[in-house]
Amino acid sequence: MLDLTQLREEIDSIDDQIVRLFEERMAVSEKVARFKIETGKPVFDPEREKQKLSSLSRQATGEFNSRGVYELYRQIMSISRKRQYQLISEQQDTKKPLFTPVDALKKEGVTVVFQGVEGAYSYAAMNTFFGKDIRSFHVDTWKDAMEAIKNREADFAVLPIENSTAGIVQDNYDLLTKYDHVIVGEQIIPCQHALVGLPGTSLEQIKDVYSHPQALMQCREFLESHREWTTHEFGNTAAAAKKIAQDGDKTQAAISSPYAAEFFGLSVLKENIYTNAGNSTRFIIVTKEKIYCRRAGKVSVSYELPHESGSLYNSLSHFIYNGLNMTKIESRPIHGRNWEYRFFVDFEGNLSDSAVKNALRGLETETQNFRIHGNY
Repeated sequence: MLDLTQLREEIDSIDDQIVRLFEERMAVSEKVARFKIETGKPVFDPEREKQKLSSLSRQATGEFNSRGVYELYRQIMSISRKRQYQLISEQQDTKKPLFTPVDALKKEGVTVVFQGVEGAYSYAAMNTFFGKDIRSFHVDTWKDAMEAIKNREADFAVLPIENSTAGIVQDNYDLLTKYDHVIVGEQIIPCQHALVGLPGTSLEQIKDVYSHPQALMQCREFLESHREWTTHEFGNTAAAAKKIAQDGDKTQAAISSPYAAEFFGLSVLKENIYTNAGNSTRFIIVTKEKIYCRRAGKVSVSYELPHESGSLYNSLSHFIYNGLNMTKIESRPIHGRNWEYRFFVDFEGNLSDSAVKNALRGLETETQNFRIHGNY
């Protein structure tokens, strides 16, 4: 009969040997790293790794063990590369950084652009983040806001990036890829959706309701209780409120913020009509300058991956191995390349942290079209 205690002792003995051999391998790997630093050779040699993995897996007996050896050594090689990236970072830390640290963002006397009209949630986010001592103007589209920064017509732009109920604002993720701008801040604004209309309007008079598609979706339960109303999609919630004020028609109403209602001289006909009471929108503050605050705590990056088994896991391992807490991952289809995706990742850290530098160096080397979108 098998003795479990004896079997465990055998495993312990084998593990001791594996640890010793692993450390020997890592010592040689460090010598390889120093050679690559001196000669300028890249750390990641995918063809060499493929050949090595294929050779090692063929040495194993049986399909199961062959696959196990393949996976084991893929991880060992990944760990080896991460150590090499650390050594390279230590050697090349004097290189001029891509981003410049600042003590704080300038928030007074700057020019800020936002999409929509005064009274929109973007306008509220701008005022909350910057205060009143700024110059501001609005544009029709989010792309127009990015163009305004590009052409130096504005110092900063305020863009919605995600809603707690409706999810990400896909177009703005795509714009972050298209423009070489930087996220330097974020502002979360509660979505206090209300039904607004001309003063003296009753619910019985309403026939048409206007608002942004997301706002209509976020208030769907309230709207379903008034199926006699026809809903109409509009550019944004504040623009819908502005339309009601300009048309002067009591059969029309809008879903907007109470702030927009006050701005355009409308009355709140029904407040707190959203389905999710915790509904809020996260806005990002974007600028052309490659800067970040010294006390920033979140990094946003994006990259593309080849269609290979384990490619996503390998990219995420750089966060895991460096002890970085990933807070968000999203994917967006790549234009003109069917079924291929660009991944957007947020994680905690600062660009001056050694762990962040190591992770970013690994990602830049082992992914395609890698971008740092900001530290804020």
